[in-house]
Amino acid sequence: MLFFFKLQGEEMKSIYKKIGATIVGAIATINVMALDELNVAYFEEWPMPFEYAKQIGAYDEALGMTVNWSAFGTGTAMSAAMASGDIDISVSQGVPPFIVAASTGQDLQIVDVAVSYADNDNCVVASALEIDASNASELAGLKVSVPIGTAAHYGYLKQMSHFGVDVGSMQVVDMAPPEGAAAFAQGSVDVFCGWGGSLRRALEHGNVLLTGAEKTALGILVWDVTSTTAQFANENAEVLATFLGVTAAANAMWNSGGFTSLMLPHIARDAGMDEAASADTMSTFVFPSVSSQLSSAWLGGSGITFLKGVADVFVNAGEIPSARGSYAGAVNTDGLNALASQ
Repeated sequence: MLFFFKLQGEEMKSIYKKIGATIVGAIATINVMALDELNVAYFEEWPMPFEYAKQIGAYDEALGMTVNWSAFGTGTAMSAAMASGDIDISVSQGVPPFIVAASTGQDLQIVDVAVSYADNDNCVVASALEIDASNASELAGLKVSVPIGTAAHYGYLKQMSHFGVDVGSMQVVDMAPPEGAAAFAQGSVDVFCGWGGSLRRALEHGNVLLTGAEKTALGILVWDVTSTTAQFANENAEVLATFLGVTAAANAMWNSGGFTSLMLPHIARDAGMDEAASADTMSTFVFPSVSSQLSSAWLGGSGITFLKGVADVFVNAGEIPSARGSYAGAVNTDGLNALASQ
């Protein structure tokens, strides 16, 4: 197992012993005979530690099977792919698209907190309009590109509500972030809402209304989850725990600060970004540890309350017909608990 992440040197082995112990038990007891391969969704231009493990084949090695990775443009597309059975696990699906699916009959479950990133999901207003927080009311009637049902959509609705702008007056165009950023650069839309590399490109042509810190202070939280169907989680508990264990070990390596030079080239290559842009993007990301995810700050309390809040926002905006009374049943921490018990 010490060679699992191709670690070299006593210092790296020592750190791995501390951070990798969570997955040893899961891998030792895994039963993968029911599956021949695993199909996983992820985002391009969204650099995360798991991509280091993906690049070096760590998931395949730990699971003893081929892991097929498919890049997606939105979390709503991930939901559809899980519904059709084309995808088993989605990494870094936004909470809003998860909530939309879970509120409209799809039996999805959150199995971990993938990343928190208030500064890497936002709306950008074209510079030529000279609109900022002081005159945000002038947004009324403008054309905005928004990937409907995503974290960016939720943030857009919350920001417009904060500024008292009637979203009914806006011309909303449903566009994935890469297409939205291109349209924004061409002047085809006045406002861009999105994330990652697309957000970076949009900022070359405009300004945000609220910073990440300002959004967080207003309760506009932004975080992604790893999700799967309830059926997959129930039938493949050991596979899921091991998958999460590899992810947790990669996160811990990155969080330690001691493996940046080793991991970053792999992460940037996988994300389709250069190393500088990847490092800059990841500098504002938070990758919670297993224990933190299980705490009251996340899936052990506040996170579940937040899920209900997101659903209520979408109900009020007319995006979904109704919300569940609680989303506790849409959270499955069995895999995380298995890792924490090792």
